Amino acid sequence: MTSNTFDNSNTYRDSRSRRLIENWLEPTGVTLNGNNPWDLQIHHPDFYSRVVRQGSLGLGESYMDHWWSCERIDQFIERVLLANLGERAHTRREKLVYQLQTSLTNLQSKTRAFMVGEQHYDFGNDLFEAMLDSTMCYSCGYWKEASTLHEAQVAKLDLAARKLQLEPGMRVLDIGCGWGSFAEHAARHYGVHVTGITISREQAELARRRCKGLDVEILLEDYRDLEGRFDRIVSIGMFEHVGQKNYRTYFDTVERLLAPNGLFVLHTIGSNNSTIGADPFINRYIFPNGVLPSVSQIMTPTENRMVMEDWQNFGADYDRTLMAWLGNIEAAWPGLPYDERTQRMFRYYLASCAGAFRARDLQLWQVVFSKRRAGRYDAPR
Repeated sequence: MTSNTFDNSNTYRDSRSRRLIENWLEPTGVTLNGNNPWDLQIHHPDFYSRVVRQGSLGLGESYMDHWWSCERIDQFIERVLLANLGERAHTRREKLVYQLQTSLTNLQSKTRAFMVGEQHYDFGNDLFEAMLDSTMCYSCGYWKEASTLHEAQVAKLDLAARKLQLEPGMRVLDIGCGWGSFAEHAARHYGVHVTGITISREQAELARRRCKGLDVEILLEDYRDLEGRFDRIVSIGMFEHVGQKNYRTYFDTVERLLAPNGLFVLHTIGSNNSTIGADPFINRYIFPNGVLPSVSQIMTPTENRMVMEDWQNFGADYDRTLMAWLGNIEAAWPGLPYDERTQRMFRYYLASCAGAFRARDLQLWQVVFSKRRAGRYDAPR
């Protein structure tokens, strides 16, 4: 094959791929090299074939490689999802490989549980301190009456505390305590003893410093290894790392550790359906082995063992939370010791997730469970 023949073949392939992408985008109002903030500006001729071949992973990686840009990635993703094009982001090969992995392997086993901590949560406390507010909450804020990110995060922490009906002296378990946000809030304002667990060494170290002098114990431990008895249990932004093969084990653990009259608050991102899948970009670069649960996947393993007392959805608030994080990290980036590719990775991750929540493709649930306690339960809002 001559060089000209090869070049012509590449040109035909790229032209065909471009037409295919333009057809996909037609119902979204997104234009290639257009003038709207949600339009894509293409900087590399192989962008089209890469996205057709690799789907969502190719879209995200090509952004990291500066093959395209977009003033408002969040608006671009929102439009794509509202046009029901999300399924096109997953190639046949990617779906097949993921199905084989999830059927043959427990991706969230005890031996693999620390992977997400090492890859993402241990990325660097300096980066997360710049991105988050002073509570160091890395989960959705509650914006009902808040006007700032800090107010929204404090409101979220206190909402969970009030749902738990905390009283001084209670023993509280925080599964997936992060940098100690809830542990610090509950111990300081409600006078309870908190045991927090995390699988991130960086998180554990900072959480211990932040909770110094409070009745808080921070452990670097997997939830499956826990022993003891707790009056209340909370889990904020951790259930996404449990995985469908471990849901029953997770709730077995909660039931075993929770006192007879105890309450459990589960705060988790949720999926609109029960299909087991993961966005390949998020899975590779942000949260390896993460799986979002559906309503039925949460409820099925709790049947005949716990009472679902309350279910609140404030997923729309995650859009505003993510955009606040994005604004923080963009403003702080010149002073952070990371390269431009890492910046573009975080920008794409935060903005695309904001668009997904805005399109209501993702949800955020706070669910309250009890162990068949007597009497009425009125959830605060």
